[in-house]
Amino acid sequence: MEGILYKWTNYISGWQPRWFVLDGGTLSYYDSQEDAWKGCKGSIKISVCEIQVHSSDSTRVDLTIPGEQYFYLRAINAAERQKWLVALGTAKACLTDNRTKREKELQENTEALKTKMSELRLYCDLLLQQVNKIKENDELGDTAETGIDTGNMVKSTCTTFLKTLEECMQIANRTFSSDMTAQSPPGSPPVAAIKPQKVYFTIKPVTKFLDSCYAIVPVLDKLGPTVFAPVKMDFVGNIKKINQKLISDPDSFPTLQSIVLHEVQKDVAQVRNSATEALLWLRRGLKFLKEFLSEVNAGEQDIHGALNNAYGKTLRQYHGWVVRGVFALALRAAPSYQNFTAALVSREGDELKSGFISGMHRDLDVYLPAMEKLLAILDALYEEYSLESDEVV
Repeated sequence: MEGILYKWTNYISGWQPRWFVLDGGTLSYYDSQEDAWKGCKGSIKISVCEIQVHSSDSTRVDLTIPGEQYFYLRAINAAERQKWLVALGTAKACLTDNRTKREKELQENTEALKTKMSELRLYCDLLLQQVNKIKENDELGDTAETGIDTGNMVKSTCTTFLKTLEECMQIANRTFSSDMTAQSPPGSPPVAAIKPQKVYFTIKPVTKFLDSCYAIVPVLDKLGPTVFAPVKMDFVGNIKKINQKLISDPDSFPTLQSIVLHEVQKDVAQVRNSATEALLWLRRGLKFLKEFLSEVNAGEQDIHGALNNAYGKTLRQYHGWVVRGVFALALRAAPSYQNFTAALVSREGDELKSGFISGMHRDLDVYLPAMEKLLAILDALYEEYSLESDEVV
C-alpha cells in the first residue's frame, strides 16, 4: 500500500505531507511521490514496532519502537486511516507468523547445534587422552606395532571430529544464512562505492560493507568448507548481528561508525551480542583472511603453513585451548596449493594456463590494500573509544 500521510516533524514545521510506501514489512517515506526516485527519508520495521491509535484524533496513528524510533502520523480522514490500519495490521500479523515459524526452527537448530558441540568436546577430550597415550608409549619404549594401533585410533578420532564439525556447519547454515536478505527500502537510489578516507566516519553504506563480507562466505566454502568452518560460523553470525542493528533504524545508521557510536553513547558497546562486539569479531576474522591471502600473495605455497601463520598473528590470542584445538584440527584439512588454485577457477583446468598465477597475484594486489584501508579505519575507531577486548573465548 502507498499514499499520502502527514508526519509530525517538529514544533516549528508541525505536520508535513509525506509519501509513504508499505512494502515487504517496511514502511518507508519520501518527500513526495515525484521525489521517490531520490531515495527514502526514513523507514520503520513493522514487525518490531507498536501500532497505536490516538484516543481522540480519528485520523492519527502512532508507530513506535520504545526508546528508539517514533513515527507520529495522520491520515487525510478517518476512512483513510482505517485502510492504513488494516494494511499495517495485516503486515504485522504475517511477519509475526513467519517469525514464530523461524523462532521454532531456530530453537530446533540451536538444540541440534548444542548436541553437536557436546560431541565435539567429547572428541576433543578423547584426542587429548590418545595423544597423552602416545607420549607414554614413547617414554616406555613400546613396540612399533603398539604405536601404529594408537596412531590409527587418533586418525579415526580426527576423522570423526572433522565430520561432526562439518555437520555443525550445515546446522549453522540452516540457522543463520536464510536471514541475510536485508534490502534497501523500495525506491532507494544506487549506493555509492566504499571510499575510505582518513576521517573515522567513512565506511558507508553499511549494507554494501555487509554484502561484501557475506560474499566471502561462498568463497570460503569453495576453498574448503571444513578448514574454514570456524571462521565461516563467526562470519555469518556477526554479520547477522550487525544487520539486525541496521534494520532496526536504517535512517539513523548510515555508516558502521554511527552504529558503534550509538552503542557507545548508550553504554552498551561492550555488552555481549552488541553490534559493536559483532563488528569486533568480524574485523578479526577479516584480518585472519587478509593475513592468509597476503602469505599466498607473497609466494607461500604451503597452504597449511600460511593458514597457521595467519591464525597465529590474528585470532589465536583471543582463543582458549578448546577453540585453538578446533582450529588446529580444522586446519589439518587444508588443501594443497594445486587444489587451492583449482578452487579459484570457474572452468576446470584454467589454473594450469600460463597467465593464471600472475592474474591471481594481480587481483590480490588490488584487493588486499583496499581491505587493509578498511581495517585501518575500524582499528582507529576501536582504539579511539577503547573498544578493543582481550577476553578469551
